[in-house]
Amino acid sequence: MKGGTRKRGSTWSYYFDMGKVDGKRQKKEKGGFATKKEAEAALSAALNQYNNCGHVFTPSDITMSDYLDQWFDLYCIPNLKYNTQLDYNRIIENHLKPEFGQYRIKALTAAPIQEYVNDLKLKGYAYSTAFNIFHCLTGALSYAVEPLRYIEYNPCDRVKFPKYENKRQEMHVFLDRETLQKVFERFPEETPFYLPIMIGYHTGLRISECFGLTWDDIDLINRTLTINKQIVKRNLGNDVRIRKDRGRKASDWFFQSTKTESSNRTIKFGETLCLCLERARLSQQKARLAKGRYYTETYLMQEQDEKGDSIQHIIQVASCVKSDLPAAKLVCIRDDGTMLTPDSFKYVCRVVHHDLNLAFNYHSLRHTHATMLIEAGADLKDVQERLGHSTIQTTMNRYVHNTDEMQCRTVDIFEKIALKA
Repeated sequence: MKGGTRKRGSTWSYYFDMGKVDGKRQKKEKGGFATKKEAEAALSAALNQYNNCGHVFTPSDITMSDYLDQWFDLYCIPNLKYNTQLDYNRIIENHLKPEFGQYRIKALTAAPIQEYVNDLKLKGYAYSTAFNIFHCLTGALSYAVEPLRYIEYNPCDRVKFPKYENKRQEMHVFLDRETLQKVFERFPEETPFYLPIMIGYHTGLRISECFGLTWDDIDLINRTLTINKQIVKRNLGNDVRIRKDRGRKASDWFFQSTKTESSNRTIKFGETLCLCLERARLSQQKARLAKGRYYTETYLMQEQDEKGDSIQHIIQVASCVKSDLPAAKLVCIRDDGTMLTPDSFKYVCRVVHHDLNLAFNYHSLRHTHATMLIEAGADLKDVQERLGHSTIQTTMNRYVHNTDEMQCRTVDIFEKIALKA
């Protein structure tokens, strides 16, 4: 197959004939080359590509700023959970657009990306933060390759993410029994945060799962707890996306589906947590009677999210206000019935950090729960399902810490083996 070049005005173009479609021969032409030599080189490359795959790839002229908005609309909103959408949008607006927004997507190469991720480390960004930024950019550009075909390959594939010597230190802390006791002493049973701490410690629930529990999810007779939803803070209004140019909107709490399919589960718990839950339920019943018409009740309003999926708006009003909406009896509440939320728990984290000098958050309880089970010899498959992980690798690599007891047991095992040798 042959083609040619020709001059049009002050620039050069190349052209060649392609195959027939509906009996009509198709022609490919591209211009804008400064010299004939450039046009001939481009013609040779285009012919080689066409002869190998049957079409000529033409990179898109869209800017990275416009493309990232498009990727967010086409991929992130339909496929990602709301909190992940917010995380990606923050990365796009605060990092990727300021750094790469002015590039045309076809001009973005590995060199500026490599320089950028190296600079993130030099500026002191934590491993997890820098990796999440790079992961977001990688995902966006992969979508530009396939299915959009805006670029021929992902330049992030040629970037080497810098090594972090202390990235393990950024993991959530494991709480030994002495530290746990200090946390419980600081937040005893008389405080509203005792119950969610107990639930996290005894079950390993995520914070969104714990604060989304209702009493319908708990079977005190069989000592089982069912996770089928989570609580999430969402913007009010039809457009739930956070964008800088739209300003900050009011937000509220909603029930939505769990993080993944494997997060839907029913787990067992022991007598200690069972007694704690029984006392909490009795205490809440007494408080409802004592507060009377001033007690806060919780109702659910059915709505749809940006994907068209069902979500439930959590609405709290005084008992004296009658409502036809279905009621929900939340497990984690204050004495007056007002709900506790993941935002409320930030107070506990600040207090523990200040009083115990510990980088504590609710996820620390999840890590501690998993590690203590493995340390005591629990079945790994059961721990995986208990935590709601889709794979055992996630449980082992992210949620199990190598404690002194584990190390000592390994030494004892080898000693027994060595004595038999």
